Amino acid sequence: MARQNISSGAPWEPIVGYSRAVRVGSTVHVAGTTATGPDGRIVGVGDAHIQAAQALKNIARALAEAGASLGDVVRTRIFVTNIADWEQVGRAHGEVFRDIRPASTLVAVSRLVAPEMLVEIEAEAIVGV
Repeated sequence: MARQNISSGAPWEPIVGYSRAVRVGSTVHVAGTTATGPDGRIVGVGDAHIQAAQALKNIARALAEAGASLGDVVRTRIFVTNIADWEQVGRAHGEVFRDIRPASTLVAVSRLVAPEMLVEIEAEAIVGV
């Protein structure tokens, strides 16, 4: 099976050695994704709902590049720096996945790469199921 690496163009991808998403066969794995906007800055500083919504937009873009869509997502993993933000983040997740209903996990972590990042989301999709 052919492997397709999808890059977001972030300068640290080649340094760290990762891809925004990887498709092998019908499976697409999307790496941990934050609320980074097109200009490279964090969208929604201080607002977990806005950050989660932006991260999900970034995931949708990576999936589309891999020939998949949000409707193909079967699993998400959500990391928050403050567990009190779970409702805001959960609401953003529900706005996208209410009818799709992938398996999902939400956990609190001590911090993310940059202090203004409040949430990071991973996704896995299977195309054509």
